[in-house]
Amino acid sequence: MEKILVLLLVTLAVAYVVPDPRGIIMNLEEGELCMNSAQCKSKCCHRTSGLSLARCAPKASENSECSATTLYGVYYKCPCERGLKCEADKSIVGSITNTNFGVCQDAGRSKE
Repeated sequence: MEKILVLLLVTLAVAYVVPDPRGIIMNLEEGELCMNSAQCKSKCCHRTSGLSLARCAPKASENSECSATTLYGVYYKCPCERGLKCEADKSIVGSITNTNFGVCQDAGRSKE
């Protein structure tokens, strides 16, 4: 346990000293491998299937497919850009199975 803690502290120290503003663990650019959306500048860690590697991706634009939320930090469809709302199934089952997909719509427009 102590060895793991020391290894973790050394890793964090090295990541802290690295002068590159992009970082190794956080602030990742689009296309870089990620494990959680919090690591990406775009705040979207995207994978195409359950077995694929997740990579940082841009947020969904208007009329694009989107995910409303994720419990895992990795999306199959990225959430919408700022000012857009994902019109999707927001049930707990959809969140657990990661199938709560929808379409990005302008948040200012009212439903007709």
